[in-house]
Amino acid sequence: MTAASPARSILRIAEIPGGAAAVGPFSQAVVANGFVFTAGQIPAITGLDNQPETFEEQVRQTLRNLTAVLEAAGSGLAHVVKVNTYLTDPGQLEEYNRVYAEFFGDAKPARTSVCVSLWGVSLEIECVAVLAEAGQ
Repeated sequence: MTAASPARSILRIAEIPGGAAAVGPFSQAVVANGFVFTAGQIPAITGLDNQPETFEEQVRQTLRNLTAVLEAAGSGLAHVVKVNTYLTDPGQLEEYNRVYAEFFGDAKPARTSVCVSLWGVSLEIECVAVLAEAGQ
């Protein structure tokens, strides 16, 4: 974690304790002006070589990773305002929606879902949230 600069009030969160390390030179989340911007989260448990076997469990792991990043930044799923979802197979959308609804319930953020080619994972999820105190 990098300390916030008083002049710009930006906090960059490089790693989440207990979570998989970032797979590139980026922050897991950046907090700025009351918002949390997350990097895309994937179904890695400890790394790319350790992922759940079923797509359903991959979605759950990805959303658990997203939750951990948000909480480390001072937010949570209830404070998410926008989600971008990247799936590798359009046939995954129904199953994805089912698991997604378990995590978000009635707190339905705006969302975009697209089908893309990803590197070694079946899905990736990123979001924008407000800080917990700002979203109450």
